[in-house]
Amino acid sequence: MEPTTVWQNCLSLIKRRVAAQTYQTWFEPLIAASLEDSSLTLQVPSQFYYEWLDSHYRPIIIDALRQASGKELQVRYSVVLGDVTMEDPRPSFPTGTVENNGFSKSTQLNQRYTFENFVEGAGNQFAKAAALSICQRSQKNLFNPLVIYGGVGLGKTHLLQAVGNKVLANDPNTTIIYTTSEKFTLDFITSIQKNRTTAFSKYYRNVDMLLVDDIQFFQKKEQTQEQFFHTFNDLYQRGKQIIMTLDRPPSELSGLTDRLISRFQAGLIVDIHPPDLETRIAILMRKAEEDGLDIPYDTVEYLASCIKSNVRDLEGALIRLLAYSSLRRQEITLELARTVVQEILGKKATKSVTVDEIIKLISEDFNVKETSLVGKGRRKDFVYARHVAMYLARELTGASLVSIGLHFAGRDHSTVIHACKNVETAMAAEPAFQAKVDNLRKGLTNMVF
Repeated sequence: MEPTTVWQNCLSLIKRRVAAQTYQTWFEPLIAASLEDSSLTLQVPSQFYYEWLDSHYRPIIIDALRQASGKELQVRYSVVLGDVTMEDPRPSFPTGTVENNGFSKSTQLNQRYTFENFVEGAGNQFAKAAALSICQRSQKNLFNPLVIYGGVGLGKTHLLQAVGNKVLANDPNTTIIYTTSEKFTLDFITSIQKNRTTAFSKYYRNVDMLLVDDIQFFQKKEQTQEQFFHTFNDLYQRGKQIIMTLDRPPSELSGLTDRLISRFQAGLIVDIHPPDLETRIAILMRKAEEDGLDIPYDTVEYLASCIKSNVRDLEGALIRLLAYSSLRRQEITLELARTVVQEILGKKATKSVTVDEIIKLISEDFNVKETSLVGKGRRKDFVYARHVAMYLARELTGASLVSIGLHFAGRDHSTVIHACKNVETAMAAEPAFQAKVDNLRKGLTNMVF
């Protein structure tokens, strides 16, 4: 039998056993080169292609050969590089084309991600400063590579793309590529499939700046790591800027080669922490301002107090709140926000109240006007109630000491600490007072949902 005939019969059998995408990627490009008594030789475009086929699909191929030929045949591979066209391995886009959502096809950057709309807080201040410094340096950057790591939805992608957008704004002739680790891997596989690995290498190395998101997904992809290692080395040796993001410190990555991790650690490594309450409030207020929305401050503070995981979840909660308001034709209120939070968090919903609610309840329970409670008055009953309010605010809201102090005529954090210590001392000395505070705490907790 002709080798082509045997292989076509094999393909008919293999096609039934693998996914359509797998068949198109790994089997359709193969060419039967020769057929001997004991083996069929297949042409493959690279060593990586051969290794992948042999390690993942050898049993399927051997079984198909036996059925197609009626005898036991082994499979052999011939790596044929052939002629490589020097063209971009990815689709070409018109330079400067920007879609309505701000995405630029020519750079793969989204112009909505800028330093101007990145809300700075204690958890991301250093990372932002490092990223911004790269845009401002005209000489060779000492922060190369720059590695930014942190949890999901904390702004790593925003910072990464903000660098690209800022650099292009300063010098439109700069060549920048933004990509994700997944896209880099898919481009590499496509270049193998289409016999264009040289073009792939030139595409990623002929740049002034390479921005790569979510490097952790290179784990266990040995050939992709090899390709990225050589790309990294080439760019680094020529003084080109490399910026990467990770979801954890490089030292904690398993499944990456030591030489890659060593190169990541040779530059500047900065982390992003979850935003504190004040930063979360600022993020929501900035988002509302950008969308032209008027949302009561107590509602913003409540959302920020309850949604603590990351910025993406925080913005998602705001979008859901707006959707509820629009579809139900209701004003955006604290009650509506509670409904949204309850649906988002479910049983994990935080029994959280706002400082303003605590002030209101303490005012009623201690028979003290709210203005006197938060004001400068030093009457004993005012101070007594004020200290209890500060203590419960720290216990129940998760607000920072500075934020609590701002609710009480701008008092500083040391005043809040002093008030809390006084209440704790009084509770330890007077069981009746402790019972009163406990009842107030329970009342505030139960009133939330």
